[in-house]
Amino acid sequence: MEFFDSLSNPTKVLVIFIGLAVLFMVVFANNNRNKNKLYRRKKRNFKDNYEAKKKEKSN
Repeated sequence: MEFFDSLSNPTKVLVIFIGLAVLFMVVFANNNRNKNKLYRRKKRNFKDNYEAKKKEKSN
């Protein structure tokens, strides 16, 4: 942490703030991606898909 210790106090605060902002954006993007996966899952009809695959195998 020699690099971090060599920075002035206002610069340290700025670096920490920017780091937290980047982490927040990563978590926010991941949260949106996970929500989209769940919404797409709700639109699927697993019973119909299962019956269609079963019918394909029997033919």
